[in-house]
Amino acid sequence: MSKIFSRDSWAEIIEALSSNWFRTILTAFGVLWGIFILVILLAAGNGLENGIKQSFTGMATNSMFMWAQNVSQPYKGLPKGRRYNFKLDDVQAIKDQVPGLRFVSPRNQLGGFRGSNNVVRGLQTGAFNVYGDYPEITQQQPMDITSGRFINYSDIEEKRKVAIIGSGVQTALYDPGEEVIGSYIKINGVNFMVIGTYKKNGQNGDPEENQKEIYVPFTSFSQAFNMANIVGWMAITAEDGSSITELKSQVFDVIKARHSIAPTDDRAVGNFDLYEQYNKINGLFTALNFVAYFVGILILISGVIGISNIMLIVVKERTKEIGVRRALGATPWSIRSQILLESSFLTIISGMVGIILATGVLILVNNEMDKMDTSEMMFLNPSVDIGVVFTALMILIISGLLAGLIPAQNAIKIRPVEALRTD
Repeated sequence: MSKIFSRDSWAEIIEALSSNWFRTILTAFGVLWGIFILVILLAAGNGLENGIKQSFTGMATNSMFMWAQNVSQPYKGLPKGRRYNFKLDDVQAIKDQVPGLRFVSPRNQLGGFRGSNNVVRGLQTGAFNVYGDYPEITQQQPMDITSGRFINYSDIEEKRKVAIIGSGVQTALYDPGEEVIGSYIKINGVNFMVIGTYKKNGQNGDPEENQKEIYVPFTSFSQAFNMANIVGWMAITAEDGSSITELKSQVFDVIKARHSIAPTDDRAVGNFDLYEQYNKINGLFTALNFVAYFVGILILISGVIGISNIMLIVVKERTKEIGVRRALGATPWSIRSQILLESSFLTIISGMVGIILATGVLILVNNEMDKMDTSEMMFLNPSVDIGVVFTALMILIISGLLAGLIPAQNAIKIRPVEALRTD
């Protein structure tokens, strides 16, 4: 330990490394570049992860969406290929029979992808998707109410013909500055009063199309458009601590039993498991972090090998000096520790410079991104946490010791008599 804090030892280290500055800088660059690439790759991976996960902001990721499809197997005398529909009673049955569910929200919809020309206000006509929903849908899919309010259970119970429109609908059907709340729009010939406006941020798909949607109470939708008790599809969210991926088979079993569908018919119920997709994304970023560490450490290893080679040359150049020290009574440990200190010092200093440069680049990038609208970007806040920096420092210390290990062993193998004979 005293060796580490010895002024003479550090003076010797500085003299040894400064005797050939150009060689030292070139050697140190390998480690510097390796740490720099490692930090930048990890930060870029985090930036991509932050951007992708931004699209899930506010969304109940432990959810799935479920819809009815054609039956693919005959069952109980019923033919293959028949069509069936979810019913409103199915919603309550799922709630009663499948524990661990937080929300089971029935939905109906007018218009397919990008909607159809079904909404009119005065002389203006719009092509929008119209959804019949329950209030809890806002807890499953993120939505900012910019004015007015969303659907409540009084609207559901009284079957009020009210609507909440997106900013894209407002732009298409209203003049700038025109009052929206309390006005009426006609959906497939039925008048609905606008009670709120919304905006969605960080959504998957086309951001502009996400603002061109209209929400009305499920019950008034069913009454106005003759849907009776038919449910088009459901948004189902599991409780915290439960997995919708594990519970969905029970949900399917309830639907199959209620609609006389073969238990082995996996095609009769369509679904999109958001939780499963979210976990796949997490797995992807775990793999990206592994690749970043793998590539960065490989580059770092090449730099460490360079330092080790240079230290071998340094030991060769200092053969006579080492011989003299051994003749004067220097122990093998003192020789070994001096070489290890020199390699560790060079490795750590060059690595720290790499970390500082990478940090500077990340600060510049984040400052530029702060000036931009990143709400719809797939790349956000590239950074690394203190744990990564600590890990990098540990890698540097271990690398420095490894780099000096072979040269140090070579140094202590030098016999004083042979070293003194060296020209």
